[in-house]
Order: sequence, then structure tokens, then C-alpha cells
Amino acid sequence: MQAETYNYKVVRQFSVMTIVWGVVGILVGVIIAAQLVWPALNFDLPWLHFGRLRPLHTNAVIFAFGGSALFATSYYIVQRTCQVRLFASGLASFTFWGWNLVIVLAAVTLPLGLTSGKEYAELEWPIDILIAVVWVSYAIVFFGTIVKRRVKHIYVANWFFGAFILTVAVLHIVNSAALPVSLTKSYSAYAGTTDAMVQWWYGHNAVGFFLTAGFLGMMYYFIPKQANRPVYSYRLSVVHFWTLISLYMWAGPHHLHYTALPDWAQSLGMVFSLMLLAPSWGGMINGIMTLSGAWHKLRTDPILKFMVVSLSFYGMSTFEGPMMSIKTVNALSHYTDWTIGHVHSGALGWVGFITMGSMYFLIPKLFGKKEMYSLKLIDLHLWVATIGIVLYIVSMWIAGVMQGLMWQELEADGTLANSFVQSLERMYPYYTVRLLGGVLYLVGMLIMVYNVWKTIAGPSTEPVEQQVQPA
Repeated sequence: MQAETYNYKVVRQFSVMTIVWGVVGILVGVIIAAQLVWPALNFDLPWLHFGRLRPLHTNAVIFAFGGSALFATSYYIVQRTCQVRLFASGLASFTFWGWNLVIVLAAVTLPLGLTSGKEYAELEWPIDILIAVVWVSYAIVFFGTIVKRRVKHIYVANWFFGAFILTVAVLHIVNSAALPVSLTKSYSAYAGTTDAMVQWWYGHNAVGFFLTAGFLGMMYYFIPKQANRPVYSYRLSVVHFWTLISLYMWAGPHHLHYTALPDWAQSLGMVFSLMLLAPSWGGMINGIMTLSGAWHKLRTDPILKFMVVSLSFYGMSTFEGPMMSIKTVNALSHYTDWTIGHVHSGALGWVGFITMGSMYFLIPKLFGKKEMYSLKLIDLHLWVATIGIVLYIVSMWIAGVMQGLMWQELEADGTLANSFVQSLERMYPYYTVRLLGGVLYLVGMLIMVYNVWKTIAGPSTEPVEQQVQPA
């Protein structure tokens, strides 16, 4: 009998597209950052307008880049930790083609101005239905693999992936409920303040589960594997999981401070956001302390550096977020570029770096190579991208605090001392620094593309399809 092998084909496909969509998403981000410095770069073309390219950027980075990474790593990890081949390989292949069709449709419709206008949920109803079908298929493949596992224990990474898959399905289906009036236009099933509450219940939990829980699944597998050390505290990882998913669901109202949302709901969102600090830092400490006894590996292992630096950004972002949810702090930060700096410290530092570290771990194994083409290029990528992130977030922190203070400054008679345009004029130097940071981050991605291409194109040294065996 032929030995059963892991299904690496779909993992390879999603891994390659992770890198491709990463370049596309970050390139669009650099373009719109440049438009804020030189507005004429939209060339008076409606499909190049900032208001149309910005949702394209967020969708490409979150769902194309981040989503492909989550598909790739969850499919790889669930097979390895369950010691079985992926359930329903045909359905897994459908998730790849279906997800990439969603991304292509987004890339066409958003620049054309076909949008529902909801943050992170801009796509119109036919695409929303396709997303739901692909996501349910994803759940069947993932949980089907869990069901047929050969080991009794379900490793903690799979708990994070499972929670992320189930929660995102509920979030997407509920928030995307709409009344279609044509093939390209629909209106939300909710009205007014209710619509805002449902949207930010979705929006913040898209961050909490799509951009946090799923990537924590990566962290709990790839850091121990790369460090060749067990998780520092498995008990802490389980506490981290249950506490995080219990609290995150209720933090969304902090996006709606000083709005028509009832004050009690705003305060509830703030309280849950502050409580989130404990599990978030517990997870960060658990990941970093996994290197106990192996700290020396950071000198020579740039892949491990990517993963550890990502945890540093995770810790920083999950401290900053709860602090910004406090109403008195939010009065200064809300609607300013401080929020943009916060979002990108998490997106570029945490999500981007843990994804890149995971891809550098996976690519050689998926394509039968001993290691990446160049470890020096990985190190170069790390430093270029880190400098880019620091330039980006520090410029936005400074600019955001300045904006908040300028908007609150009053004359002796109680009128505003500064107009919005005056605050905008003061932003130009900081927008320029942000653009430079984004360009450096993009250069890092291009270094990764070259390194990955040379790795895949090089001679194979090991069999790609490995027999089913323990992780």
C-alpha cells in the first residue's frame, strides 16, 4: 500500500499568493500614501482616487495577503499536528480558487466605486455570498481534518484557528446582511446607530479574530518549531485562548466614543478593551519566553528574529489599543493619524512579520529545499522593514497628537484656534516620512520575492511530499 502523504499542493498555492498579494497590497498603500503628499498623483481619474484605492489597499492587505497566509498556515499546521492528510482535498482546492476570485473581484469593483461603504466590508452582496460559500468550505476542510485526526489532543494553534474560522463566518454573515436593489448595489439591513454598532462589532472583531487569533495560531506553532523548544507554558496558552476569545467580542464599541451610541455601550466597550490587556500580554510573554534556553539562536537565525520582533509589535499594539479606548485618551486620539499609526504597528509589525517569518519557515519545506536561498537577504529584509515600520508609526504618532491638540485649541472667546486645513498643512512633513517608511517596507517585500524565487528555482534537495508523521 502507498503511504499516505500530506496535501502540500494547496499550502504551496496559498503560500506563493501570500507573497504576491503582499506586494500588491503594500504597493497600493505606498501609492495612496504618495497621494497624500502629492494629491495630483490621482491624475483626476476616478478609479485612482484616494477614496477608492484606500479600501482596495485594506482589502488587499487584510484579506488577500493576511487571508492567504492564514489559509496556508492553518492547512499546514492542522495536517502536521493531527497527523492526517487534509480532509476533502477537492474542497480545499476550491477554497484557493474561490478566495482568489474574491480578491480579483474586489480589485475590479472597488476602483470602480462599487462599494457598500462599510469599513473592511466594502464588497457588494454577490461577492459577499461568494465569500460566505468559500468560508464555509474552509470550515468543512479544517474541522473535517480535526475530526479524523490520529491523535486525541488538539494542539492549541488549532484552537486559535478554529475560533478564528467560526467567528469570522458569523461576523461576515451578520454584518453583510443587505437588501439588494441591483446586481451592484445594496443597502444594509440595519439602520442608523444599530448599523454602526453591528459594523464595529464586525470591524473590531475582524481585527480580533482575523488579524489576531489566526496569527496567534501561527505563533504557537512556528516559534516553537523554529526555536526547537516547547511552548514556555502550555497552560498559559490555553488560558490565553479562552480569555482572549471571551473578551474580544465585546470591545467593538470603543470605535464609537462620542457618537450617538448609548453611553453605557461605549463604556462597556472601553472596559472590555482594558481587560484585553491581560490575555494579550500573557500570549506575548508566552511566545517570547519560549526562547528560554535558546536566546543565542537570535544571533544567527533571522527567521526567528522576524517572529520575535513580531511579538514585540504585538505587545506594543495590544497595550496601545486598550489605552486609546479610554474615553479621555480617545478624546485626543479619535479621528487623528494616531489611530493610523496604531493600526499599522499591528498590521505591519505583528501581522506582517509573523507572516513573513512563517513563510520563510514554510517555503523551503514546501518546495523540497534544505533552507532559504539566502539567510543574509532575510536579515536585510528584517532591518529594512523594521526601519520602515518605525518611521511610519512614529511619524503618525507625532502627527496624530499634534492634530488632536490643534483641533482642541481654543481662542480666548471660545472659538476654534485652528481650521482643519491648517492642521492638514502641518501634516505634510509627517506624511512624507510615512511615505518613506512605506517605501522601505515595500522594498523589504521585494527582497523577499527575490529570495523566495531563487529558493523555488534552485535544485531540490529533499522530497516535497512527506509521509504523514508527527509534527
